[in-house]
Amino acid sequence: MAYFPAFIKLNGRKILLVGGGYIAGEKLEKLLDFTDDITVVAPEISEDVRGMIEGHGLTFHRRPYRPEDLEGVFVVIVAVDDLSLQKEIYDACQSRHILCNSVDSVDYCDFIFPSYTRKGALTVAFSTSGISPSVAKYLRRAIETVIPDSIADFLEEMKALRASLPKGKERMKLLDEKAKAYIEKLFNKEL
Repeated sequence: MAYFPAFIKLNGRKILLVGGGYIAGEKLEKLLDFTDDITVVAPEISEDVRGMIEGHGLTFHRRPYRPEDLEGVFVVIVAVDDLSLQKEIYDACQSRHILCNSVDSVDYCDFIFPSYTRKGALTVAFSTSGISPSVAKYLRRAIETVIPDSIADFLEEMKALRASLPKGKERMKLLDEKAKAYIEKLFNKEL
């Protein structure tokens, strides 16, 4: 089954990460690109996870997961090898309508982490619906090489222009023409 691509605003939404090892660190690093309202629960954590917790002022509980950890949570990431714990947390999330991702266990996932690249306000995500994360990773790396760093400045220019013009067809046309010209010049190709 394919996953619906969506970009979710995480501001003001609590994230729970259960686990503190290498994979938990990878997920935490990605989450920190978008929010720092993250609580980590784990009996032990790696040095990398500790550094991210301390560097971003995250909440950390050095202990095993407890069902009450789900209180007020929007998204849960389960980065532990224990399949029975993954299932327990996933089932608890389902009954509370909390989105859950259990690393490497698609049966216990409401969503998956795409491979993505980010330059300023531009975020481009790649997914194979969990079939081959490696393909998504290498495709992302290839596409990253053709996206210039100047895209961040261009997007800021577009943001300012969009804010300064009155809404309507003229604004839409002007912004569309400007975006088209930028991309055509970038790829030396008429669109």
